[in-house]
Amino acid sequence: MRFVRFEVQGRVAFGELDGERVFTLAGDRFGRWQRTEASFPLAGVRLLAPCQPGKILAVGLNYRSHLQGRPAPSKPELFWKPSSAVIGPDEAIVLPSDAQDTHPEGELVVVIGQRASHVSPKDAAACILGYTCGNDVSDRAWQQGDRQWWRAKGCDTFAPLGPWIETEFDPDTAMIATRINGETVQEGRIDELIFGIPEIISFTSRYVTLEPGDVIYTGTPGHTRAMSPGDRISVEISGLGLLENSVMG
Repeated sequence: MRFVRFEVQGRVAFGELDGERVFTLAGDRFGRWQRTEASFPLAGVRLLAPCQPGKILAVGLNYRSHLQGRPAPSKPELFWKPSSAVIGPDEAIVLPSDAQDTHPEGELVVVIGQRASHVSPKDAAACILGYTCGNDVSDRAWQQGDRQWWRAKGCDTFAPLGPWIETEFDPDTAMIATRINGETVQEGRIDELIFGIPEIISFTSRYVTLEPGDVIYTGTPGHTRAMSPGDRISVEISGLGLLENSVMG
């Protein structure tokens, strides 16, 4: 299933994307819900970020191709992004006026579907609602110069998500690519993650209770490159979807 959050006729709703039509859902996507008869053509709605996470966690240095000579971590290295950073498909990434070296980081994002506390790796799959594409926008100068990553990773618009949540997806067979104006600047396989998704969820839930709708960015492959106002950024994961955002200064 593909869950979407969308705006149509001045109102926001949740739905299921079936082919080229969006069917409105009644109830709770994270609990009991049903598909209604009300539907709209996909071309006639505006897709929003597919969820509104209470918590955003992200894993750093989780691809060997991204280490650039640094030692591999011995455990998942997590950091926070504020929920105010979330934007959806086709919304603009807005660079602060004093941003110096801001890069896109295409990532697979896990969407939590049920409360998870102290879960084992083998039980982690039951806590997942699905997956979506994400962009962990990062200013390298602030990453290096600030004591914390609160603005390097957490500025408004620095957490694009979308275009939907796919519930039937096998991350171990997927490729991920990030492009700037159509040029591929990052590429890798999801199965190259140093720490797999069950291990990430289990480790995180030992310290932080994950709630339905929370998301985890799982890491980015390869090298990244700075983006500039006027650029078009795309994150594509095979079998999952394409997330595109423009860049504004």
